[in-house]
Amino acid sequence: MAEPERDTGSGTMERRHLRIDRERYTCTWKGHNIILTLTEFRLLEALAAGMDLAVPRDLLKSAAYGNDPHVDDRTIDSHMKRLRKKFRAVDETFDRIETLYGVGYRFRE
Repeated sequence: MAEPERDTGSGTMERRHLRIDRERYTCTWKGHNIILTLTEFRLLEALAAGMDLAVPRDLLKSAAYGNDPHVDDRTIDSHMKRLRKKFRAVDETFDRIETLYGVGYRFRE
């Protein structure tokens, strides 16, 4: 049986194999630590909060950069590429970050 998705109330978000600790800015996938930059952490947190839902690039830009007008869609794409690479370093079958062309991204379960 699949593990439930939950926010533990202690600043930790758990989404099956993904665990995000908002207070310590740490992330684990299947028990392995994933070292993220602050921007990558914020992007992953936004994706995980909308598990299985499309998250538009504009919302991701806001989550990572606030209202900085100098950030474009390609910057978000580059961060997503790096996120995927970091997860694949600990799980070569990782394919949960899905690109939705013309829309944004989704963290698939």
